[in-house]
Amino acid sequence: MIRRRLGAAGPEVSAIGLGCMGMSFAYGGADDAESTRTLHHALDLGVNHLDTADMYGRGRNEELLSPVVRARRDEVFLATKFGNRVRGDGSGATGSPGAYVDSSPAWARTACDASLRRLGVDTVDLWYLHRRDPATPIEDTVGAMAEQVAAGKVRLIGLSEVSPATLRAAHAVHPVAAVQMEYSLFSRDVEGEMLATCRELGVALVAYSPVGRGLLTGAITSREQLAADDWRTAAPRFAEGNLDANLKLVDEVRAVADEIGCTPAQAALAWLLAQGEDVLPIPGTRRAHRLEENAAAADIRLTPTQRSRLGEAVPPGAAAGERYPEASMRFVGH
Repeated sequence: MIRRRLGAAGPEVSAIGLGCMGMSFAYGGADDAESTRTLHHALDLGVNHLDTADMYGRGRNEELLSPVVRARRDEVFLATKFGNRVRGDGSGATGSPGAYVDSSPAWARTACDASLRRLGVDTVDLWYLHRRDPATPIEDTVGAMAEQVAAGKVRLIGLSEVSPATLRAAHAVHPVAAVQMEYSLFSRDVEGEMLATCRELGVALVAYSPVGRGLLTGAITSREQLAADDWRTAAPRFAEGNLDANLKLVDEVRAVADEIGCTPAQAALAWLLAQGEDVLPIPGTRRAHRLEENAAAADIRLTPTQRSRLGEAVPPGAAAGERYPEASMRFVGH
């Protein structure tokens, strides 16, 4: 596995990482044994950038990673996140049940210690603010995150789904190593001011959902394939009508992939890697064969023509439907 530097002064990590959310959350029933085998296989392949968050399964995903990370700590670049919360998690928050965002300094301190306990480690390599409450000044949140760096609990800090202005304000308080944003052939909003700001400041762009939450694998052809508890049943891009339109775009990607001699997922990942050395995709999977498929994309070198054809197959804004349901879209871009 080739490596790329995470940020201007950061460490080198696997060019393709592993998003661990789906092992415990969002995409139907979990299989901890299979996921654990996949985690070990990732490290065997040199995929060392493992990404989790405290909200994935309300901490269960961090607990799932813990035995693997503790057994092979020197091989792992470990990233986790805080800021997304659920009412009833002991916060004392009032109101109707559901998710909310807490980027307060007090919660940052509490959340960091809780993640370290669940993960069973003394230090997290990269700690993100998962979502930001605009009522809390970003300078206050990052100041509390910097305290954890000074205490040796965190090595690097990052932000997720923020605006370019927020990134600039945060970076002025403490260096930001990475910004995690949804980026794929289906989601190209970052290609404007956000990516330019990251490059100006020397911040890596970690691309989550790089294969469009599974759409760009070509394996999903109908809503009936999704389990009843799969989050995607409520996702706009998988809604009736939108899904059919998006599958036609996948057909265009598959046609180019066939000519390259790879799978649609590999073509989508290779396209992302070709956007710059500072772009690091973290496709999620809990299955070893999908992990191997994704990791092999790092060895694909697209020609300029192939890169252009993939970009033209799914032009910016072509995907039908928003990235998230309306309630969740309110939490991004602050």
